[in-house]
Order: sequence, then structure tokens, then C-alpha cells
Amino acid sequence: MTRALLIVDVQNDFTEGGALGVTGGDAVAAGITRHLTDHGGDYAVIIASRDWHDADSDNGGHISDAPDFVDSWPVHCVAGTEGADYDPGLDTAAVTHHVKKGQGKPAYSMFEGVTDDGSTVAEILRERGIETVDVVGIATDHCVRATALDALEHGQHVRILTDLVAGVAPEPSDAALAELAHGGAELATTDA
Repeated sequence: MTRALLIVDVQNDFTEGGALGVTGGDAVAAGITRHLTDHGGDYAVIIASRDWHDADSDNGGHISDAPDFVDSWPVHCVAGTEGADYDPGLDTAAVTHHVKKGQGKPAYSMFEGVTDDGSTVAEILRERGIETVDVVGIATDHCVRATALDALEHGQHVRILTDLVAGVAPEPSDAALAELAHGGAELATTDA
């Protein structure tokens, strides 16, 4: 198998009721869990990322008391808090690697993060001969977009499972998917 699943930021602060919750976030968590039950064996590697921001800093300007919602954001996903935990609807038992990103600095792509032992996503994929990645998670117009663009940049065949992503708003989410498709990503659904 040369396929990996990249699960982007399915965390309490990004699902309904969270600091930056998106509509459909809980449904994405439940959908990914169903997908893992039905298709987890199709993947050689399953990597899940989490925003993991330092509590005692602005994380390189990423967190602000007066956020612009472009480059700066309200407090979210502070390391060790409930908001940074995976959404309870996401069963992480099949996850082979957990990546933390944004530790003290802005980070949108899971490729900017590391595992607890210091491995990067690019290293994990390369070491296991992965050539194709399916990308799912939150938010379509931010971290899913950034992760998929980086995966393309690293030479991966990228498939976005569009029924397992949720975005902040429809227009930028549609624009992100169009950009990814134009860049070479395949847009698919789990029933395809």
C-alpha cells in the first residue's frame, strides 16, 4: 500500500461550540470515523494533526485580542486544553502518527508540524514510500487547503474527500477546492 490518510485539525475548538467552530465540524468527525471503520485498512499510514499553541505567547502574532481573522485569530487550541483535544466524534484508534503544529508560531499545513519524536509528515510519507494521500478535516479554506498544497508540492497524488471536509464559509471553501483541483488535486467523495 502506498496511500496515506491525512486528517487535518478535527479538534474541539474547530467544531461546533469551539472558539473557531465551523458548521459541519462534528459531522466531519463522525464521517471520518465511519470512513476509518470501512476503509482504514486501505491506508499504510494515517496521520492526524492538531493545532497546539503555546499558552504564554501570541504564537508569532497568530493569536490576538483584536484578531483580523486572516493572519490573527482569537485564542484557540492552546496546548493541553479541551479545545486542543480531538473532537469526541473522531475515533483516533487507527491513527498511526499524531502531529502537533503551531507551537509558538503560525502554522496552517500539517507539513509544518512534528510528531512527539520530531518526525515531519514529509519524512513519514517518504520513509514509507507513500505516493498518494487522501486529505480530510477542518477547515477547507485554511488548514486543509494548506496541507493539500504542501502535499502536492512534495510530489504526492492528492485526493480531497469533499464529504469529509468543512470550511469556515462556502465561498472561500469553494475557491480553495477550485485552487486545489487546478493545482492537480483530485476532488472525490467517500462513495466514489
